[in-house]
Amino acid sequence: MERRYASHPREVKQFDTARLREEFHIPVLFTPNRLELVLTHEDRLIIGGAFPVNEEVKLDMDLKELGVSYFLERREIGIINVGGKGIVVVEGKEYELDNKECLFVGMGNQEVVFKSVDSAAPAKFYLNSAPAHQSYTTQKATLADAESADLGSIENSNDRTIYRFIHQNGIQSSQLVMGMTLLKTGNMWNTMPAHVHPRRMEAYMYFDLPEESVVFHLMGEPSETRHIVMRNEQAVISPSWSIHSGVGTSNYTFIWGMAGDNKIYSDMDPVDMKDLK
Repeated sequence: MERRYASHPREVKQFDTARLREEFHIPVLFTPNRLELVLTHEDRLIIGGAFPVNEEVKLDMDLKELGVSYFLERREIGIINVGGKGIVVVEGKEYELDNKECLFVGMGNQEVVFKSVDSAAPAKFYLNSAPAHQSYTTQKATLADAESADLGSIENSNDRTIYRFIHQNGIQSSQLVMGMTLLKTGNMWNTMPAHVHPRRMEAYMYFDLPEESVVFHLMGEPSETRHIVMRNEQAVISPSWSIHSGVGTSNYTFIWGMAGDNKIYSDMDPVDMKDLK
């Protein structure tokens, strides 16, 4: 598991492109038959991927970094499949996840195993894990189960649907909030006008992006914005003091996950367009 440290905004505004990417960009999430994990000291969120092609992948690692005897001893995890049909085995019980379906696994579950139904069309499980103080029930949600909202407009190139899986009014958790935003064809902008939420950090994972396309992910304080070029199935860490927005060369989908002081999805501080620099 790779470790990333928290950064101060005064420091970040001096970063060049290479340093920005080193601190916030996660280029590889899916390696065949492996578990890839990145721990950020921003609210101790773990971001990663499990890619079981022709072998099972276990939620397991060197646990010295976490100071526990098994991964979910003091943590919870949200899992969203962005590949072919797959199965997550939790304490011997199988949960089948199709593309864009979510599974929440609560604190205290010792065995979590990822499998693909068909190695020719393997599952790709995107993971967000946050520290937990209470155990909540393992629960699956499909797009039909999720609380959804249509936002934006084609006139502003941001016509999109937001699906909330793990949140205050959905799947219950200690602190993890997780969902997905789908941009409709011909729309490129997300989360604009921008906002910050000083009480929670966030991570984005962009996917369903054509190979030749990119997303320019915007970050930084509203008065000191920067950008990171994102490609398909890559993630980015967004500190609580930073905006998190972007524009693509085509439409795309992204998964957002948050951890911090509360689970209220709407807890955000809007940024007026005139204040962006």
